[in-house]
Amino acid sequence: MNVNVIVIGGGPSGLMASVAAAEHGASVLLIDKGNKLGRKLGISGGGRCNVTNAKEPDELIRHIPGNGKFLYSAFQHMDNRGIMRFFEDLGIALKEEDNGRMFPVSDRAKTVVDALIGKATALGVKIYTDSPVSEIVYEDQKVAGVKLASGKMIRSDAVIVATGGKSVPQTGSTGDGYPWAEAAGHTITELYPTEVPIVSGERFIQSKELQGLSLSDVALSVHDAKDKVVIRHEGDMIFTHFGLSGPIALRCSQFIRKVQKKTGSHQVTMKLDLYPSKSLGEMTQELKYKLEQEPKKAIKNSLKGIVPERLIPVILTKAEIEEDTTYHHLPKGAMETLANLIKGFPIVVTGTRSLAEAFVTGGGVNLKEIYPKTMESKLMQGLYFCGEILDIHGYTGGYNITAAFSTGYTAGKHAAQQTAGA
Repeated sequence: MNVNVIVIGGGPSGLMASVAAAEHGASVLLIDKGNKLGRKLGISGGGRCNVTNAKEPDELIRHIPGNGKFLYSAFQHMDNRGIMRFFEDLGIALKEEDNGRMFPVSDRAKTVVDALIGKATALGVKIYTDSPVSEIVYEDQKVAGVKLASGKMIRSDAVIVATGGKSVPQTGSTGDGYPWAEAAGHTITELYPTEVPIVSGERFIQSKELQGLSLSDVALSVHDAKDKVVIRHEGDMIFTHFGLSGPIALRCSQFIRKVQKKTGSHQVTMKLDLYPSKSLGEMTQELKYKLEQEPKKAIKNSLKGIVPERLIPVILTKAEIEEDTTYHHLPKGAMETLANLIKGFPIVVTGTRSLAEAFVTGGGVNLKEIYPKTMESKLMQGLYFCGEILDIHGYTGGYNITAAFSTGYTAGKHAAQQTAGA
């Protein structure tokens, strides 16, 4: 069997690559080792599929801290506006939610998956499921095709690797593409978890006294060895039995690893700001006013309404203040200490959960070895990469899927244009 383009991997980037290649005249075979396509797409956005983000391109790229600037060339072929048009042309109405996240009006990821598969099928893309690839065959420094685990050889002029990273392995992302890239001479940058819950050994975490406590409109920051802020995010978070989770914790997670690597220390300090919109001075004055109004009340009761109730004993322990102390018996400087803790409660963390538990894989195929305008390998003619296998990662919120669709479309278009007879 011969085709112009083989796409390995039926996730968002692979499906988009298949559609783009077929639209540009190539005969296309999409191969996936699983029994159905779009599994990761099907669980994205909490099962609603956050297809992209409506932010302006520069702002969008700022939300892809892992080499987002590499995407500027791919955005010339398909950016977030192009993604929106693509799905709307398929009859999928989209709606914008908080922070620019774009969802199908149906609120069902299956709508998006079915539309992509339907489009690929309508364009004549052949689809093999339950068909693991054992190797990509290279001859004379160019792609010759692929060999399936069954032993079957399928020849092609171009192969697009869209096998994903190593996060969420239950969807089929088990790192299959890395050895194929290395066989072509590519280097794989260190793989690590991003958008992943954070682990802490703090006593108040291990005792589980804060487990399940959700906080809204707070700020979380990661600090270096000199107590300088490395990154800070505002939004929602939750305490867990092992540490921290929720949107802003996930966004901070990749920076914990960066500080650990830089300092050589296992421990990293984070700080929780319960009132990011207020200055330390304003917080001190507000606290002083509240306590002065209730001078005979125990401090643990006076702090209610200012500090989440379950956090009060933890903060007072940190401040070395007895819970039953009244305003008049507070030690000197206690007000400033409390205000500082409300504005910057320190949490020592020791790392993150595993790569398998992460939403996104950091690291991947070295971008210095990829042409950004085409997604083709600089080392092997006819070999293309797209999606999470590349060393590109963003925050959750439609940014990673934008990178997947954009690089997938770019790879598919150029693979089709490169192959003979396309």
